[in-house]
This record gives sequence, structure tokens and C-alpha cells, in this order.
Amino acid sequence: MLRFRIPMAVILSLHFVQGAWAQERPEVVLTDEARALHASTLLFDGHNDLPWAFRELGMPPFSKVDIAKPQPKLHTDIPRLKKGGVKAQFWSVFVPASTRLRGESLQITLEQIDFVHRMVKRYPDTFQLCLNSSDIDQALKDGKIASLIGMEGGHSIENSINVLRQLYDRGARYMTLTHSATLDWADSATDEAKHGGLTEFGEEIVREMNRLGMLVDLSHVSDDTMRDAMRVTRAPVIYSHSSARAIGN
Repeated sequence: MLRFRIPMAVILSLHFVQGAWAQERPEVVLTDEARALHASTLLFDGHNDLPWAFRELGMPPFSKVDIAKPQPKLHTDIPRLKKGGVKAQFWSVFVPASTRLRGESLQITLEQIDFVHRMVKRYPDTFQLCLNSSDIDQALKDGKIASLIGMEGGHSIENSINVLRQLYDRGARYMTLTHSATLDWADSATDEAKHGGLTEFGEEIVREMNRLGMLVDLSHVSDDTMRDAMRVTRAPVIYSHSSARAIGN
């Protein structure tokens, strides 16, 4: 099971807010004290869409798009991960919610998971696939970036708890309950609410995630889905990439 000692881990999710507030904010000046704190912290990035960015490029081989070298057309490469002091990275195996309408969600999710496995194998001196906290500890001792897999959207399991278990077996260690669309068992924050939160099946999904040791991620979900998940879960939840509502609603 995936267990985190909260004092050791910081889940970092940076979002830049558009508009007047972002334009007027003063320049950020880093102090030596801040740099030292940053360097000493077990810094997790909760959500990175590099697998989907490769898919949008046509899934080129790493020999053609080598992330060991600077890749200015991408948001992520190994030099920037190291410069940023990232110690552990959740790689998002995102697939659009629209894939559920074509029955392709599971297939593409598996392809995204396969990309992460291939990337870790391609860069063994930098990345180490981690399935539990002991793996993370070992990756840090080895000087590698702990690499974990997160699913963005419950549509990936295609309404099947059995599929959820299979994706866990393939390495998925969190699942965002919804993405942009309301599902048969959970309401999204950006779609019409149909259930008032989680259905009974949705609650069963949360309980099974608890049993497996898969983190329940509440980014993208409706307020009622959030509240239902908090009521049902028996393990800590995360918001892998969410802003403060008062700043970015």
C-alpha cells in the first residue's frame, strides 16, 4: 500500500492565475533561506502531463525527443526537473473524458501507463518507478527522482472496479475521481451535476481505493463529490493540482 508520512512530504501544485492579480503581483525574490529550505524538502510534484504532451506530438521515440536534453517545446525535461529540486513526480496518465463516449478510455490509459514505464526504463539513472513509500525512500537514497503514476479521471476505469484493480496492478497510485465530465457515479466541477455527489457505486469505488492503497484525488470534482468522498474515505485524500478558490475560482 502507498503510505506517506505527511511531515516528510510536500505536494506541490503551482498554478498561475490570469488577470489583474497576476499582472500586479510583485516580483518574487528568493532568499538564501528559502533556497536552503527548498533543497532540504522532500518535494513532490502532484501532477505532470508529460505523457499526454508526448502523445500530442505523435508519441515520438526518446531518441528523437530526448528529455535528457533541454526541450523548450515541452514543459518538462530532466535538466529542469533537477534544477527545480523535484524529488518525486506523479506522472499523470491523463486521457480526455470524451474518450468514454467512444469506449477508448481504458485502452488509451493503458497506453499512457506504458509510456511511463518505458520512460523510466529509458532513463534509469534519473527515474525509479515507485509503488510504495519504501520504494520512494530507496529512490531518494539512490539519488533518483521517484516516479509514480496518477490517473486523471474515473472514466479510465469504465465503470468497473475490476478494471480499477488492474490499473492499480499496473502501477496507478492515485485516481482523480472525475475530470471535466460528470460520470455515471460522480459529479464533475465543470459539468452538469446529476447525482448530488457520489452514487452508491461511487462510494464503493472510494472504499476500494482505500483498500488497495490508492490515493483519492479530489481535483476537478464537484463540491458535493468532494464532501461525499471526504465522508466515505478512511485514508487521507489529496488535491493533486488545485488552486485556492479565493484566488482562482
